[in-house]
Amino acid sequence: MPRVRAITFDLWDTVLIDDSDESKRKAAGKSSKRVERRDLLEHFLRKHTPVPRNIIDAAYDVADEAFRKVWGELHVTWTVRERLSLILKGLGASLPDREMDELVRLHEDMELEFRPDFASGVHDALRTLHGRYTLGVISDTVFSPGRTLRKLLADEGLLELFEVLIFSDEAGCSKPEEVLFTGACRSLGIKAEELLHVGDREEKDIVGPHAVGARGILCTVVVDRGSSGTKAEAVFDDYRKLPEIVEQLDER
Repeated sequence: MPRVRAITFDLWDTVLIDDSDESKRKAAGKSSKRVERRDLLEHFLRKHTPVPRNIIDAAYDVADEAFRKVWGELHVTWTVRERLSLILKGLGASLPDREMDELVRLHEDMELEFRPDFASGVHDALRTLHGRYTLGVISDTVFSPGRTLRKLLADEGLLELFEVLIFSDEAGCSKPEEVLFTGACRSLGIKAEELLHVGDREEKDIVGPHAVGARGILCTVVVDRGSSGTKAEAVFDDYRKLPEIVEQLDER
Protein backbone atom coordinates (compact mmCIF):
# COMPACT_ATOMS: atom_id res chain seq x y z
CA MET A 1 0.00 0.00 0.00
CA PRO A 2 1.11 3.61 -0.57
CA ARG A 3 2.28 5.58 2.44
CA VAL A 4 -0.33 7.39 4.52
CA ARG A 5 -0.28 11.08 3.72
CA ALA A 6 -3.50 12.30 5.31
CA ILE A 7 -5.90 11.28 8.08
CA THR A 8 -9.52 12.38 8.30
CA PHE A 9 -11.69 12.14 11.40
CA ASP A 10 -15.36 11.71 12.07
CA LEU A 11 -16.46 13.95 14.97
CA TRP A 12 -19.46 12.53 16.89
CA ASP A 13 -18.45 9.68 19.20
CA THR A 14 -14.97 9.85 17.74
CA VAL A 15 -13.64 13.29 18.68
CA LEU A 16 -16.75 14.61 20.49
CA ILE A 17 -18.95 12.58 22.85
CA ASP A 18 -22.52 12.70 21.63
CA ASP A 19 -25.09 13.89 24.21
CA SER A 20 -22.44 14.34 26.91
CA ASP A 21 -23.89 17.83 27.31
CA GLU A 22 -27.20 16.42 28.59
CA SER A 23 -25.91 15.90 32.13
CA LYS A 24 -24.69 19.51 32.16
CA ARG A 25 -28.10 20.72 31.05
CA LYS A 26 -29.77 18.68 33.80
CA ALA A 27 -27.38 20.01 36.46
CA ALA A 28 -28.28 23.54 35.39
CA GLY A 29 -31.99 22.80 35.66
CA LYS A 30 -32.52 22.83 31.90
CA SER A 31 -34.70 20.51 29.87
CA SER A 32 -33.14 17.95 27.54
CA LYS A 33 -32.34 19.14 24.03
CA ARG A 34 -35.23 17.06 22.70
CA VAL A 35 -37.70 18.84 24.96
CA GLU A 36 -36.19 22.29 24.49
CA ARG A 37 -36.47 22.04 20.70
CA ARG A 38 -40.17 21.39 21.03
CA ASP A 39 -40.49 24.16 23.64
CA LEU A 40 -38.92 26.59 21.18
CA LEU A 41 -41.25 25.65 18.37
CA GLU A 42 -44.30 25.94 20.65
CA HIS A 43 -43.12 29.37 21.84
CA PHE A 44 -42.68 30.74 18.32
CA LEU A 45 -45.98 29.31 17.09
CA ARG A 46 -47.89 30.74 20.04
CA LYS A 47 -47.53 34.24 18.59
CA HIS A 48 -49.17 33.30 15.30
CA THR A 49 -50.87 29.90 15.11
CA PRO A 50 -51.12 28.24 18.54
CA VAL A 51 -50.88 24.46 18.22
CA PRO A 52 -51.56 21.95 21.03
CA ARG A 53 -48.34 20.59 22.49
CA ASN A 54 -49.23 16.96 21.80
CA ILE A 55 -49.63 17.81 18.11
CA ILE A 56 -46.26 19.62 18.08
CA ASP A 57 -44.61 16.61 19.73
CA ALA A 58 -46.15 14.23 17.21
CA ALA A 59 -45.08 16.36 14.24
CA TYR A 60 -41.55 16.66 15.62
CA ASP A 61 -41.35 12.92 16.25
CA VAL A 62 -42.40 12.16 12.66
CA ALA A 63 -39.83 14.63 11.28
CA ASP A 64 -37.08 13.13 13.45
CA GLU A 65 -37.90 9.64 12.24
CA ALA A 66 -37.97 10.81 8.63
CA PHE A 67 -34.58 12.45 9.11
CA ARG A 68 -33.09 9.24 10.49
CA LYS A 69 -34.42 7.26 7.55
CA VAL A 70 -33.08 9.54 4.80
CA TRP A 71 -29.82 10.04 6.70
CA GLY A 72 -29.23 6.36 7.31
CA GLU A 73 -30.67 4.78 4.16
CA LEU A 74 -30.51 7.46 1.47
CA HIS A 75 -27.38 9.20 2.83
CA VAL A 76 -29.01 12.64 2.68
CA THR A 77 -28.61 15.20 5.46
CA TRP A 78 -31.49 17.65 5.83
CA THR A 79 -30.50 20.98 7.34
CA VAL A 80 -32.23 22.24 10.48
CA ARG A 81 -34.13 24.74 8.35
CA GLU A 82 -35.39 21.96 6.10
CA ARG A 83 -36.50 19.89 9.09
CA LEU A 84 -38.32 22.78 10.72
CA SER A 85 -39.94 23.76 7.42
CA LEU A 86 -41.21 20.20 7.07
CA ILE A 87 -42.70 20.30 10.59
CA LEU A 88 -44.36 23.65 10.00
CA LYS A 89 -45.82 22.46 6.72
CA GLY A 90 -47.25 19.40 8.44
CA LEU A 91 -48.80 21.63 11.08
CA GLY A 92 -50.27 23.96 8.48
CA ALA A 93 -48.33 26.83 10.05
CA SER A 94 -45.64 29.31 9.05
CA LEU A 95 -43.38 31.90 10.64
CA PRO A 96 -42.12 35.29 9.40
CA ASP A 97 -38.64 35.03 7.89
CA ARG A 98 -36.93 36.79 10.79
CA GLU A 99 -38.52 34.51 13.37
CA MET A 100 -37.74 31.43 11.30
CA ASP A 101 -34.10 32.53 11.13
CA GLU A 102 -34.01 32.90 14.91
CA LEU A 103 -35.69 29.54 15.52
CA VAL A 104 -33.13 27.85 13.27
CA ARG A 105 -30.25 29.61 15.03
CA LEU A 106 -31.47 28.60 18.48
CA HIS A 107 -31.64 24.97 17.35
CA GLU A 108 -28.21 25.04 15.74
CA ASP A 109 -26.44 26.80 18.63
CA MET A 110 -27.89 24.67 21.45
CA GLU A 111 -24.63 22.74 21.88
CA LEU A 112 -22.68 25.97 22.23
CA GLU A 113 -24.49 26.84 25.46
CA PHE A 114 -23.85 23.47 27.11
CA ARG A 115 -20.98 21.91 25.24
CA PRO A 116 -20.28 18.23 24.59
CA ASP A 117 -17.12 16.71 26.03
CA PHE A 118 -14.17 15.72 23.89
CA ALA A 119 -12.98 12.12 23.90
CA SER A 120 -10.27 11.40 26.42
CA GLY A 121 -6.77 11.85 24.99
CA VAL A 122 -7.94 13.18 21.62
CA HIS A 123 -6.20 16.56 21.95
CA ASP A 124 -2.73 15.07 22.42
CA ALA A 125 -3.27 12.45 19.71
CA LEU A 126 -4.35 15.04 17.15
CA ARG A 127 -1.42 17.29 17.91
CA THR A 128 1.00 14.37 17.66
CA LEU A 129 -0.43 13.25 14.32
CA HIS A 130 -0.52 16.81 13.01
CA GLY A 131 3.23 16.89 13.15
CA ARG A 132 3.45 13.86 10.86
CA TYR A 133 0.39 13.88 8.59
CA THR A 134 -2.12 16.25 7.04
CA LEU A 135 -5.39 16.13 8.98
CA GLY A 136 -9.00 16.68 7.99
CA VAL A 137 -12.59 16.18 9.13
CA ILE A 138 -15.36 14.25 7.37
CA SER A 139 -18.36 14.32 9.66
CA ASP A 140 -22.10 13.91 9.47
CA THR A 141 -24.22 16.51 11.24
CA VAL A 142 -27.62 16.22 12.92
CA PHE A 143 -28.69 19.46 14.65
CA SER A 144 -25.32 21.16 15.11
CA PRO A 145 -24.21 22.24 11.60
CA GLY A 146 -20.70 22.63 10.30
CA ARG A 147 -20.71 26.25 11.50
CA THR A 148 -21.31 25.17 15.09
CA LEU A 149 -18.83 22.31 14.94
CA ARG A 150 -16.12 24.64 13.66
CA LYS A 151 -16.75 26.85 16.69
CA LEU A 152 -16.44 23.90 19.08
CA LEU A 153 -13.15 22.87 17.50
CA ALA A 154 -11.82 26.41 17.39
CA ASP A 155 -12.51 27.05 21.06
CA GLU A 156 -10.55 23.89 21.92
CA GLY A 157 -7.59 25.05 19.83
CA LEU A 158 -8.09 22.16 17.40
CA LEU A 159 -9.56 23.82 14.31
CA GLU A 160 -6.13 24.98 13.14
CA LEU A 161 -4.94 21.37 12.99
CA PHE A 162 -7.30 20.49 10.12
CA GLU A 163 -6.59 21.35 6.50
CA VAL A 164 -10.03 20.38 5.21
CA LEU A 165 -13.44 20.13 6.90
CA ILE A 166 -16.34 18.40 5.18
CA PHE A 167 -19.74 18.40 6.91
CA SER A 168 -22.79 16.58 5.62
CA ASP A 169 -25.17 19.52 6.04
CA GLU A 170 -22.95 21.59 3.75
CA ALA A 171 -22.22 18.77 1.31
CA GLY A 172 -25.88 17.75 1.07
CA CYS A 173 -25.11 14.07 1.61
CA SER A 174 -23.84 11.89 4.41
CA LYS A 175 -21.32 9.10 4.79
CA PRO A 176 -20.67 6.60 3.30
CA GLU A 177 -21.25 8.55 0.05
CA GLU A 178 -18.05 8.32 -1.97
CA VAL A 179 -18.09 12.00 -2.97
CA LEU A 180 -17.25 13.00 0.62
CA PHE A 181 -14.07 10.95 0.64
CA THR A 182 -13.02 11.72 -2.93
CA GLY A 183 -13.71 15.39 -2.25
CA ALA A 184 -11.42 15.30 0.77
CA CYS A 185 -8.68 13.65 -1.27
CA ARG A 186 -9.03 16.24 -4.00
CA SER A 187 -8.84 19.11 -1.49
CA LEU A 188 -5.81 17.54 0.19
CA GLY A 189 -4.08 16.80 -3.11
CA ILE A 190 -3.69 13.09 -2.43
CA LYS A 191 -4.76 9.76 -3.92
CA ALA A 192 -7.47 7.79 -2.13
CA GLU A 193 -4.97 5.05 -1.28
CA GLU A 194 -3.01 7.63 0.71
CA LEU A 195 -6.00 8.49 2.94
CA LEU A 196 -6.75 6.99 6.34
CA HIS A 197 -10.15 7.71 7.90
CA VAL A 198 -10.99 7.36 11.60
CA GLY A 199 -14.54 6.95 12.90
CA ASP A 200 -16.91 4.99 15.12
CA ARG A 201 -19.49 3.56 12.67
CA GLU A 202 -18.68 0.58 10.47
CA GLU A 203 -21.35 1.40 7.87
CA LYS A 204 -20.17 4.98 7.50
CA ASP A 205 -16.54 5.28 8.58
CA ILE A 206 -15.19 1.97 7.29
CA VAL A 207 -17.45 1.12 4.35
CA GLY A 208 -17.14 4.71 3.08
CA PRO A 209 -13.35 4.95 2.76
CA HIS A 210 -13.06 1.35 1.59
CA ALA A 211 -15.40 2.11 -1.32
CA VAL A 212 -12.91 4.61 -2.76
CA GLY A 213 -9.77 2.61 -2.00
CA ALA A 214 -8.84 4.37 1.25
CA ARG A 215 -8.28 2.70 4.61
CA GLY A 216 -10.28 2.98 7.81
CA ILE A 217 -9.64 2.74 11.55
CA LEU A 218 -12.53 2.01 13.90
CA CYS A 219 -12.62 4.14 17.05
CA THR A 220 -14.16 2.51 20.15
CA VAL A 221 -12.92 5.10 22.66
CA VAL A 222 -16.43 6.43 23.25
CA VAL A 223 -18.64 3.51 22.20
CA ASP A 224 -18.09 0.10 20.63
CA ARG A 225 -20.73 -0.49 17.97
CA GLY A 226 -19.53 -3.95 16.94
CA SER A 227 -15.76 -3.99 16.56
CA SER A 228 -15.68 -7.80 16.65
CA GLY A 229 -17.01 -7.95 13.11
CA THR A 230 -15.23 -4.94 11.64
CA LYS A 231 -13.40 -4.87 8.33
CA ALA A 232 -11.32 -1.90 9.46
CA GLU A 233 -7.56 -2.03 9.10
CA ALA A 234 -7.28 -1.41 12.84
CA VAL A 235 -9.33 -0.72 15.99
CA PHE A 236 -8.36 1.40 18.99
CA ASP A 237 -9.97 2.00 22.39
CA ASP A 238 -7.48 4.55 23.70
CA TYR A 239 -6.22 7.63 21.84
CA ARG A 240 -2.75 7.08 23.23
CA LYS A 241 -2.54 4.04 20.94
CA LEU A 242 -3.57 5.82 17.74
CA PRO A 243 -0.23 7.41 16.66
CA GLU A 244 1.53 4.05 16.89
CA ILE A 245 -1.28 2.29 15.00
CA VAL A 246 -1.08 4.84 12.21
CA GLU A 247 2.69 4.46 12.08
CA GLN A 248 2.33 0.69 11.73
CA LEU A 249 -0.18 1.04 8.90
CA ASP A 250 2.05 3.61 7.24
CA GLU A 251 4.88 1.09 7.12
CA ARG A 252 2.88 -1.68 5.44
